[in-house]
Amino acid sequence: MAAAVQDNMDVGMEYTLTVDGAVVDSTEGKDAFHYIHGRRQVIPGLERQLAGLHAGDTAEVTVAPEEGYGPLDPAAFVEIPKTQLPSDVAPEIGIVLRGVNPDGESFRARISELKDENVVLDLNHPLAGKTLTFKVKILDITPVLPQ
Repeated sequence: MAAAVQDNMDVGMEYTLTVDGAVVDSTEGKDAFHYIHGRRQVIPGLERQLAGLHAGDTAEVTVAPEEGYGPLDPAAFVEIPKTQLPSDVAPEIGIVLRGVNPDGESFRARISELKDENVVLDLNHPLAGKTLTFKVKILDITPVLPQ
């Protein structure tokens, strides 16, 4: 019997991720995506639903926000004065800014609302609150040594 997707297996796969019918990521035209099952290298809902598949299997996997990038967090919307934006940025809804927080961690923020003197930044992951649909094909499964 061929190996199945399970913990400590290196899983190679092709996938296409769609959100609301639009493709947001795909391995098409690229090398296969590899991860080690059971080590939290992919979102929990995808990992859980791939368990037990074999090389050559295809599947369509739907992942709810709670098992993907989480629900939208209202606390992740922050209002700041426009004067705090980089001087070369003309504020527009949808612009993505990158920065470093006081702890030295980098972050991304999307301008979600413009006000007279302020902007509202959305610090949620871009796929937070979204239902994710993956079309996957398992290409190969090989054991790895446990850590």
